[in-house]
Amino acid sequence: MGKYLNPGYDGFEEIRRDIYVDKSGLITYMNSLIGKPKPLVCFSRPRRFGKTFAADMLCAYYDKSCDSRFLFGDLEVAESDSFMTHLNQYNVLSFDVTGFITKSGECGTNILMKMQKALLEDLRQAFPDCQPSEEDSLADALYKIVTKGNAKFVFVIDEWDALFREFKDDTDLQRDYILLLRSLFKNKDVTTKVVAAAYMTGILPVKKYGTESAVSDFKEFTMENPAKLAEYVGFTEAEVRKLCGEYHMDFAGMRTWYDGYSFSKIKHVYSPNSVMSAIQNEEFRNYWTKTESFESLKKYISMNQDGLRDAVILMLGGQRVAVDTGTFQNDVTSFSSKDDVLTLLIHLGYLAYNQAEGEVYIPNREVAEIFRSSVKGGKWAPVERAISQAERLLDVTIRGDSEKIAESLELVHEECSSALTYNDENSLACAIYIAYYTARNYYMIIRELPAGKGFADYAFIPRPDSDKPAMVIELKYDKDADTAIRQIHDNRYAGALKDYSGSLLLVGINYDKDAKGKKRKKHSCVVERM
Repeated sequence: MGKYLNPGYDGFEEIRRDIYVDKSGLITYMNSLIGKPKPLVCFSRPRRFGKTFAADMLCAYYDKSCDSRFLFGDLEVAESDSFMTHLNQYNVLSFDVTGFITKSGECGTNILMKMQKALLEDLRQAFPDCQPSEEDSLADALYKIVTKGNAKFVFVIDEWDALFREFKDDTDLQRDYILLLRSLFKNKDVTTKVVAAAYMTGILPVKKYGTESAVSDFKEFTMENPAKLAEYVGFTEAEVRKLCGEYHMDFAGMRTWYDGYSFSKIKHVYSPNSVMSAIQNEEFRNYWTKTESFESLKKYISMNQDGLRDAVILMLGGQRVAVDTGTFQNDVTSFSSKDDVLTLLIHLGYLAYNQAEGEVYIPNREVAEIFRSSVKGGKWAPVERAISQAERLLDVTIRGDSEKIAESLELVHEECSSALTYNDENSLACAIYIAYYTARNYYMIIRELPAGKGFADYAFIPRPDSDKPAMVIELKYDKDADTAIRQIHDNRYAGALKDYSGSLLLVGINYDKDAKGKKRKKHSCVVERM
């Protein structure tokens, strides 16, 4: 057992002692590749999404230097036909690239040299009869070891793309790193005779790095399209429901705070670190602030890309924005359009992506709070001022003060429209959502809720721990607020909340776009209490 070679099962054993969700089906998938051409996988996910947990699990399962069956006997993988075939049968070479970066400091020159030196030292100590020399490359040493009768290697590489993120302008370092990976995974003799399987994980996708990609043979799974590995991106809804039952947590709260990522095969995916932190602390709140600052998000959304600010404001307003992910170069420097920035935010976990519709959106309350903290000052000042009105607006709405509701909405709509490059019905819908931004602390807010004979523009359903009344809001343009209220009654929108017991407010809002002689947009409002 070494630091990088055959690290044993200690890491996974520690994970099993804590709150644990069974993701061992990933092993079954990896086993299905062993013995086939190109048994190579790269599975990229954001920070806080369990990448290191998965790496520790794979190490514990494949490592031939230990007997880890006791850690897997009660897990899903133990039911598969391949479980005993591959359990503890391989040499495992496992390393986290960020660890070598930390040792090398801010200078990237010696990182690859130190990486290979450290890996070769482990190999020399473990295989003295094979005598890998200091002159041997890593690929040569591995080839020599396996061809002398030793077991093949499973590679587990964590944060594989860290060099591209941390040394984004050092093209020489990036090229040399690509060549190192090519020597391991693109060399037919080495890949066929040495590599039983390889699992790499990081944040960014891999297929467009460099002119000679080292990873073109890897099967790639990303936040844009995790395909058959979608259930291993984070926690599924069934898994979170089970955890809520075991630890007496409110499932609705979990969904509001940490759900929102959705893929074609799995519709509800939760941020795993946040779910676990909420259980451990018995409190729903933003746990991203403990692991990453707001500065990275603020940096990217403040880039001077045409249409980017409009897109961010619309998403703050609860809307979805079309995105073309095809131009993204899979790095953190080559941005030619707003779509490139939005695609990067998908991979960083700040945005969720609906592949079928080609749209991005802010996934949940936790991430929404990060966005809110990031849109402060500078060109975001109008949006910040609009959000600052939200608590006051909710208060006057609950009190039924129609004049003050209209007054607040005019202020918010004015600020949002001044920040957006257009003024249309979408800008009003966006303004309404931003105007009630803090209401999500007390409500589940649903836009276009199917109800009665149509769709209610907005339904505000109180959370279990909220004492606020439910609300149905209907918007009209160039008509009047009374018409909006009549539509709620005539189309029986309130029926959508028939299972809710408590006060219900019907709120009709009209926006007069053609008001003459008005410095601000003219709004009117009517409130009825049921």
